[in-house]
Amino acid sequence: MYYNSEGQISAMGELELENTDTENAGTIDYRLPSSRMKDAMGGGGIREIVTKAEALERLGRKIIHLEIGRPDYDSPACAKAGVIEALERGDVHYTETAGTSELRRAIADAERDAGMDVDADREVVVTAGAIEALATVFLTILEPGDEVIVPTPFFPAYSVQIAMAGGLLRQVPCRFETGFRPDAGDIEAAITPRTRMILINTPNNPTGAVMGRGELEDVAALARKHDLLVVSDECYEKFSYEGQHVSIASLPEMRERTIVVNAASKTFSMTGWRVGWLILPPGIKPYAAKCHQHLTSCVTSFAQAGVASALRGAGGDVKRMIEGYRERRDFLVGRLKNIRGFEVRIPEGAFYVFPRVSALMRRLGLDVPGLAAWLLEKAGVAVVPGDAFCARGDFLRMAYCRPLEELAEATERIDQAIQNSTSSP
Repeated sequence: MYYNSEGQISAMGELELENTDTENAGTIDYRLPSSRMKDAMGGGGIREIVTKAEALERLGRKIIHLEIGRPDYDSPACAKAGVIEALERGDVHYTETAGTSELRRAIADAERDAGMDVDADREVVVTAGAIEALATVFLTILEPGDEVIVPTPFFPAYSVQIAMAGGLLRQVPCRFETGFRPDAGDIEAAITPRTRMILINTPNNPTGAVMGRGELEDVAALARKHDLLVVSDECYEKFSYEGQHVSIASLPEMRERTIVVNAASKTFSMTGWRVGWLILPPGIKPYAAKCHQHLTSCVTSFAQAGVASALRGAGGDVKRMIEGYRERRDFLVGRLKNIRGFEVRIPEGAFYVFPRVSALMRRLGLDVPGLAAWLLEKAGVAVVPGDAFCARGDFLRMAYCRPLEELAEATERIDQAIQNSTSSP
């Protein structure tokens, strides 16, 4: 990542390029990475950890994967049946750019059940997952140099996509001591004349923090006061273990300035289906739909049919998954609290634990990336360093979307590796 003195992440600035022509005669200097892509080229992220873990597995090591937020449950049977029915009736062609009317209506119906009236035709765009939804928003709205305020830690795609759209990400650090909840005063202090939007993610990846109604009302008041848009990433909306999820779009005077990002990936354990959606003001929808058209044309027709079936009939599957994740959360947090060097807060949502590991790092003489590499090598447990999420401090992200027996083995391995290391002469 590239930061300036004000805590912004940017694709702008000087880029040092090697002159490959002088070093390797006959080769071409492709002038890469481009200024838009340089923030995407760093290592140490989630995918790099997965690659290293898989390399060790090919060598015969058994690795427990706590690094990737990939649900281990199967997709709902009704979703699969919906795909089969769509294929059998020949739904294998382009759909409307904004998504099939069937899926857009199912999305609107689900939002209505949650207390928010959504117009399926004027306010919904179906996208190739939440990643493309976010890219569509930034490319549609941001002008070069526009600022986006994002509480940290945050999902790494935000910084890269904002930079690729020519924007600047302005960080607002959240604190371990306050449960990583954003502070409205800190957000307002970060607002400048170039600020275009505030991006919030609740429940949060990687911390599991959930913003309550009062905190959302504070952000909404700032958006109205400073005439800002709000992008609300609600991909983990069903994963609120201590209460009901509240969307900032449902608050007074916020529908016209809020863009909601959501997806089937985590809610229904359908990560490989690549179906997400935007709920946005009617004044923005035509422009976002046109941007989406030129990124992907449309989302896979029969996958849309499966997601529509899930939205209408997979409530029981979701409830069972949520209860399973709650059990795993409680188990993992309890185990980590008993491992020397881990400080843990109970996450209120999503399916990640974000422990502070400062004491363990000091004992082992490692930095955060070094500790993640050490756990992979010594314990055979893959985790992600908090640096990948722009965390201010010493943290690891551990995904508990794995079976209980794997979580038990992972914590036993970690504890034993630490004991062996600290007891060695």
